[in-house]
Amino acid sequence: MAQEEVQNGEPEKVAEVSFTALKPQLMVEAPKAADAVQFYKTAFGAVEAGRTVYPKRKAEQEQPHVLSAELELAGSTILVSDIADNSTPVKTEGTGCVLCLETEDVEAAIAKAVSAGGVAEGEVTEGDGACCGGRVGKVKDPYGYVWLICSPAKKCGDAEA
Repeated sequence: MAQEEVQNGEPEKVAEVSFTALKPQLMVEAPKAADAVQFYKTAFGAVEAGRTVYPKRKAEQEQPHVLSAELELAGSTILVSDIADNSTPVKTEGTGCVLCLETEDVEAAIAKAVSAGGVAEGEVTEGDGACCGGRVGKVKDPYGYVWLICSPAKKCGDAEA
């Protein structure tokens, strides 16, 4: 059944919409999307499912412009793209975006990300200050995104037994 929205005093039918996926798109400074894809593959085990590129537009460009690279990561899909010269400015750092990956071995995951070029931030914490009471560490990738590496200690909202 469609929802109704009131406009100018008259109800208007609004179609119901259901979404099938949420795909965060990480925008990186051109031409670094290809390098970012390689980092996510090396650091986090992402698998590239596809890539759409725009051919080199200027003689000084060494690589094609990555419009979108689709990565499968921990059962989810993320997109990685170069910021186009003529696109709306997007700042990659300080956007408030934090990505969280769950793993049983937080320290090993952080070490792998650091060996791939990430920077560990702070110490691994445990308890109430961490993700839902588990263990958590932070890694900042070379493109400015912060990744929380968390243990799946308990589900958010679960009561202690």
